Amino acid sequence: MAQKGVQLDEETFSCSICLDLLKDPVTVPCGHSYCMNCIQTRWDTEDERRVYSCPQCRQTFTPRPVLVKNTMLAALVEELKKTGLQAAPADHCYAGPEDVACDFCTGRKLKACKSCLVCRASYCEKHLQPHYESPTFKKHKLVEPSKKLQENVCSRHDEVMKIFCRTDQQSVCYLCLMDEHKGHDTVSAAAEWTERQRELGVSRQNIQQRIQYREKDVKLLQQQVEAINRSADKAVEDSEKIFTQLIRLMEKRCSDVKQQVRSQQEAEVSRVRELQEKLEQEITELRRRDADLEELSLTEDHNQFLHDYPSLSPLSESTDSSSINIRPLRYFEAVTAAVSEVRDKLQDVLRVKWTNISQTVTEVDVLLSQPQPKTRAEFLQYSCDITLDPNTAHTRLLLSDGNRKATLMRERQSYSSHPDRFTVYEQVLSRESLTGRCYWEVEWRGGGVYVAVAYKNISRAGSGKECAFGYNDKSWALYCNNNSSNFRYNNVHTPVSGPPSSRVGVYLDHRAGILSFYRISETMTLLHRVQTTFTQPLCAGLRFYWSPGVTVELCKVK
Repeated sequence: MAQKGVQLDEETFSCSICLDLLKDPVTVPCGHSYCMNCIQTRWDTEDERRVYSCPQCRQTFTPRPVLVKNTMLAALVEELKKTGLQAAPADHCYAGPEDVACDFCTGRKLKACKSCLVCRASYCEKHLQPHYESPTFKKHKLVEPSKKLQENVCSRHDEVMKIFCRTDQQSVCYLCLMDEHKGHDTVSAAAEWTERQRELGVSRQNIQQRIQYREKDVKLLQQQVEAINRSADKAVEDSEKIFTQLIRLMEKRCSDVKQQVRSQQEAEVSRVRELQEKLEQEITELRRRDADLEELSLTEDHNQFLHDYPSLSPLSESTDSSSINIRPLRYFEAVTAAVSEVRDKLQDVLRVKWTNISQTVTEVDVLLSQPQPKTRAEFLQYSCDITLDPNTAHTRLLLSDGNRKATLMRERQSYSSHPDRFTVYEQVLSRESLTGRCYWEVEWRGGGVYVAVAYKNISRAGSGKECAFGYNDKSWALYCNNNSSNFRYNNVHTPVSGPPSSRVGVYLDHRAGILSFYRISETMTLLHRVQTTFTQPLCAGLRFYWSPGVTVELCKVK
């Protein structure tokens, strides 16, 4: 009961916010007490609403109460500290479902801070003290709290397992040595622990060394990223400047042409108008002369007529109309034609140079190609799950086993019409598009087959070479039969040495432009390798040389 009273006192002087003894205690208007800092911090979050509440009873206060240190409570808390008592453990000190609980606590159990392998029990800090203070527990082995203490006890003999059997790779007790582990290679668990710790240390050193290497690689790659970004930014900036200069040059040339045309226009119009004015003056003079002549012609007095006639001034020299050379109605059209010619030539140059620019951009490749796999285990790292596409299968091909197996049949299958279907050649493509690094294996039985890869846009209808695997520049095929093998691309046949194989491995490194075919038996033997540039994603393909009953299967490899 006394203990319960002390516990009550400890809880009474604890802050319900921090769950610790009150520090600078203050009492809010409702009567509840808190640490000054705790309640101030809590109310700071409520400043926006300007309504302040008690965390315990939820009573609200407006405006914010002025808090003053409760000197009586502060004195009581100080006295409580002097007596050596402590506040009740906070909730986080008690063991939860995921924690290791003290085996000696009664009621609500505290978290264990150590487990004893000898006692097979776990202790909180208070109940652990005898292990530190009493010589009786001096040789006990303390470890971090564990729920698996029982795993250290032999299930048959109920003894602590202090021995490790290297023969069976398991921990045993000393009684097990007299029974099923008699004559086995055994050492103390401590010795085995020391050995494994040494191995662990070596492994950690290797891992840490690899981490250092990888961190250097990461740093190098980060530098590469920064260099790529800098280079790309500069290329964009410089390109913008160059294109701006080109635009300004074109604008300047446009302005020059405009100025020249307008200048020539003004000069020619001025010349024409000057001549026009002369002609109009001449017309005016001629009209006046004609009027004088008309008036004289009406004079009936002979003497007067003869007297006035000599006084008529002679006509001024007339402008020869033949000297006015009027060209056809085409003036500045030739300028338009010349500018159009410049535009066409510039477009041609830009078209050619743009291809070079685009290719230069795509050729930027910072990372060196990774080494190609050599062993089958390395190839299998790139194995991919490939299935056949029924929409591409020729009507004499029967697909089965989840579209992984194809069989050449005599009768046609009831496939629906589809534009992707091969109409003449007994061929089928995979549903999946292949990029990056891919590896798959094909097993065939019966007559001849083509193991191929092809671009998806390979022709499907008709009997031309553009449809057949290996006979065009859109497909690569290894032909296999029971007697020989050869590789075919763009209608060029390359013999393959060595005996044929009923199981063929295909390795594709799309980015590196590598396509390899291997004979699969107990070992992998290279049959043929292609080094090229793939411009599109590829599909796996199968083609059957007419012989009903031939089957080809895409193998499941691990």
